[in-house]
Amino acid sequence: MTATDPATTSGQPLPLDPSLAPPGTRAFRDAGGIPADRWHADQNGETLVPTHCCFCGVQCGMYLRVDRGGKVFGVEPRNHDINRMRLCPKGINAYQQVNHPDRLTAPLMRRNRDEEFREVSWDEALDHTVAEIRRIQGEYGNDAFGLLGGASLFSEKTYLVGKFARVALKSKHVDYNGRLCMVSAAGANKLAFGIDRAGNPFSDILLTDCLLIAGSNVGECFPVMTQYLWGARDRGASLIVVDPRETAIARTADVHVAIKPGTDSAFFNAVLHVVVAEGLTDEAYLAAHTSGWAEVKKTVADYPPSRAATICGVPEEQIVQVARMFAGAGKAMAWHARGVEHHSQGVENCLSIINLCVATGNIGKPGAGYGTITGQGNGQGGREHGQKSDLLPGGRSITNPEHRRQICEIWGIDEAELPLAGTSMMEMVWQMQRQEIRGLVGICNNPFVSLPNYATVKDGYDTLEFHAQFDFFLSETAANAHVVFPVTVWAEDEGVMANAEARVVKHNKAQEPPAGVRTDTWVMCELAKRLGAGDKFDFPDSRSVFEELRIASAGTVNDYYGITYERLEETGGIAWPCPSTEHPGTPRLFEDGRTYHPDGTIHMQVVEWHPPMDPYSEEYPLSLTTGRTVAHFLSGNQTRRLGALVEQTPRPWVEVHPSHGFRNGDPVRVVTRRGSEVFPALVTEAIRPDTVFVPYHWPVPTAANALTIDALDPRSKIPEYKVCAARIEAAERVDEVPAPPTAPGQQAYPETQVSRLDPLPPTSPQGRGTAERS
Repeated sequence: MTATDPATTSGQPLPLDPSLAPPGTRAFRDAGGIPADRWHADQNGETLVPTHCCFCGVQCGMYLRVDRGGKVFGVEPRNHDINRMRLCPKGINAYQQVNHPDRLTAPLMRRNRDEEFREVSWDEALDHTVAEIRRIQGEYGNDAFGLLGGASLFSEKTYLVGKFARVALKSKHVDYNGRLCMVSAAGANKLAFGIDRAGNPFSDILLTDCLLIAGSNVGECFPVMTQYLWGARDRGASLIVVDPRETAIARTADVHVAIKPGTDSAFFNAVLHVVVAEGLTDEAYLAAHTSGWAEVKKTVADYPPSRAATICGVPEEQIVQVARMFAGAGKAMAWHARGVEHHSQGVENCLSIINLCVATGNIGKPGAGYGTITGQGNGQGGREHGQKSDLLPGGRSITNPEHRRQICEIWGIDEAELPLAGTSMMEMVWQMQRQEIRGLVGICNNPFVSLPNYATVKDGYDTLEFHAQFDFFLSETAANAHVVFPVTVWAEDEGVMANAEARVVKHNKAQEPPAGVRTDTWVMCELAKRLGAGDKFDFPDSRSVFEELRIASAGTVNDYYGITYERLEETGGIAWPCPSTEHPGTPRLFEDGRTYHPDGTIHMQVVEWHPPMDPYSEEYPLSLTTGRTVAHFLSGNQTRRLGALVEQTPRPWVEVHPSHGFRNGDPVRVVTRRGSEVFPALVTEAIRPDTVFVPYHWPVPTAANALTIDALDPRSKIPEYKVCAARIEAAERVDEVPAPPTAPGQQAYPETQVSRLDPLPPTSPQGRGTAERS
């Protein structure tokens, strides 16, 4: 039987010709939708559901197209003021997850890892999980069981993750994969300003005279955010980019500082040295609004451009140029992302940029300020309400007696029942290896791809006596578990996220989940009931959780009390803090010159540069750095299943400078102290000769994070993904990209897997010096 398209141009059904379909869309057409490339809404009975993208921290507005049968079948851009009708390749294809053939639709279970998964009932999966929790905690104590959440969950669910761990599991061991993303920026913001969020909205970029982007490949990782950069450029703003690679954005900059990985704080200390030496500081602002300036000024005196040029591998003149350009602008802004934060000195790197902004008076004004670009969709909101190991809802400290008292009152528990702070995500893996943690529930994360030093991660998870994972696709981590709970995708539930501006936006439910699939909220509440804490988890839906979250955040720095679902629907988003329903929200911080420290000042922090944790040697003379590519997202569990994205970027590669003598597509072995893998070479002059780059969205044997070091920042506990010692050498053939895991009886959706076997790298978005594929 031939499927037909219900849309017509002549009154007759049009045949669905798979050869004309965008890659990977055939099954979605066959499900009853019209082609994805027909963006206009013309199907009889179609509904457009306003929502936001599920991927990065820009949180672009979109409409999901829902057919008369209640199924999502397409997407349209939405004229939301975040994105103004723009969507990136991931956003355009995101809807294809919803009714994807790889979806999990029944709980999977096995008694040990030597068995195959079998489909079981929800009662059997829940009861077995609870029995294992009780067994492990009964034998080894409550803290022998842990919980790891995720920063792509709605804020309501992240709130429940923290509450479930501490009230139902009664364990201190809870953390989340945002630990791998934004925590260095969070730590720096709290130290300097007493608040953890960007100081300015995206729209302020349009008003700046000088924009500094450090460690962020905006054009690929946050494509729609480039509209703000271009808008600033159109009105004459200068652009400075600090990045070891000449990314697409760096290629357009007035100044591209091709810094050696791991030397950011030395560079920014030297820039501030020049600002001081040339009398470009804002002394009146410093005197009125800061503490610690004298100590910072004394420290940067030890970082003249000559010293930093040697450390950073950049010309002295460029350091002076950046200082004059930034400090001499009428209004200047700095934004950074993972390239600055993924270091053992990530907090210090962020603080060195804050010091530059503060010393030049570029804080709290339209077009002048400081921001951090969130990687995950709810990277900001995901750490605000309790799933981070040291925080309680509202950004409260778990070690503060008053904060503990407040939350215990709201949750209705005795203060003695509330555990103390646990450890970070990577530290929990080490504890698994030592059998200090013997059981784990994971929600919305894929550590087998996303954590560094894969061999250590695999060993830690294999040592667990019991492991359950929530997911909607069978990730590499879930495929190693004992129980897998099939849960909803973002379009099958409602909830809020906070984007990189700290703007809280509302995601709306577009379709019912498949039979057998439950929301994360339902699963956590069911487990809590079986653990005897059901009275604390009487939440029928996200809205009921959000109402408790509002109360739990009231009066805190992260105040959501004035935010309601209705207000979000009406306004399109509200920036916290928002203490009352009459309050408009706070898109720009520090306008009155005061911070959230008790004394109201900016606490400037002394920063000293130190080398990366993985030392260079004759055997390992190069820097390996990692990052994202435009077609994929994080561990790739979602995007490696979407045909157009797999076709655009089917596999990882290694970017190498032409001076190494390789040709495009040559097999190149990348070797670090953790192991080696072989990638096709992408030969380009857009990277430093002493640096190689590998994107990290794929699993072993093509996983960049099998090679990265699990050294941590001592304050933020973020891994040092962005620099480790490496060497490269010629190899025989590239390592093959594995197909994504699937449930028993399934095979990976074939339309998304054809391109996976392509042995060549994709063409480079950087362009300059890159060989053509042939």
